[in-house]
Amino acid sequence: MSVPEELVYSSAHVELSVLPSIGARLHRLRVYGQDLLRTPADPRTHAFDPFCWGGYVMAPWCNRVATGRLRVGNRVIDLPSNFSDGSAIHGQVYAAPWRQTGEAGFSIYGGGDGWPWPYSSSLTIAIADDNEVRLDQTLTNLADEPMPAGVGFHPWFRDPVTVAIHAELVYGSNTDSPPIPGPVSGSLDLRELQTMAIGTDATWVPTSDPPVQLHWPTAGIRATLTAAAPAIHIVAANPGNGAIAVEPQTHAPQGLRRLLHHEPGGLQLLDPGQVLNLTTVLAFQLDPRPDRR
Repeated sequence: MSVPEELVYSSAHVELSVLPSIGARLHRLRVYGQDLLRTPADPRTHAFDPFCWGGYVMAPWCNRVATGRLRVGNRVIDLPSNFSDGSAIHGQVYAAPWRQTGEAGFSIYGGGDGWPWPYSSSLTIAIADDNEVRLDQTLTNLADEPMPAGVGFHPWFRDPVTVAIHAELVYGSNTDSPPIPGPVSGSLDLRELQTMAIGTDATWVPTSDPPVQLHWPTAGIRATLTAAAPAIHIVAANPGNGAIAVEPQTHAPQGLRRLLHHEPGGLQLLDPGQVLNLTTVLAFQLDPRPDRR
């Protein structure tokens, strides 16, 4: 494939680049001159290896759902697997071509391929106050019947980074997610800034304000991640690839199962024409006396 178009947005202290043809995803996020995302040298890598680079929109569901035939209302879902564990992961729009709808706005129409509801998804990006990135996402049900729905944002923050997730409860596994969350403990108690253990892959609820803090000690940069939606779940993972994922989402893993079994954290049922919104804000600041080894 040819090298994709790269749109660059910047302020005095923030520079980010977006690839409209590959999921309208963030390819690079540079703050105070430091790269904070896991960014491939060749942007075409996002198309061939879409799950572990940059930052991307998840819709119309997040994380893992089961493949095969599942009836929801009058329609049958029959999703193919797109991941090595046999699941259908992260929705349908993470690497699809989006169209530009404004200076920093993007949208896509989706549905089909086992998902029997048409929908639209949008992303609007803004840089405010020189050191703040705001991402506004929408998901709209374009069908004439209710549609299960979830949206999220999936950034990969490059190491070395410490993280604090301010939540009292956790679903300890995203691959075999329990019906209800339990109290945080051990390596899943991330209420203070610390290095996330390799192998972590879990979901935290409910969150306080701010739900997430990040610190890049060698870069001397700190950030808060806040999110607004009808419900917020913070998914975080450290697969040992040189970055951690910290993802605001509107539902817990296995969202279809949760919806059908009336478990907490399921996908939301959107009425025809209804819109699900998610706003994510990353605010950055320099350490007073950074260690810039």
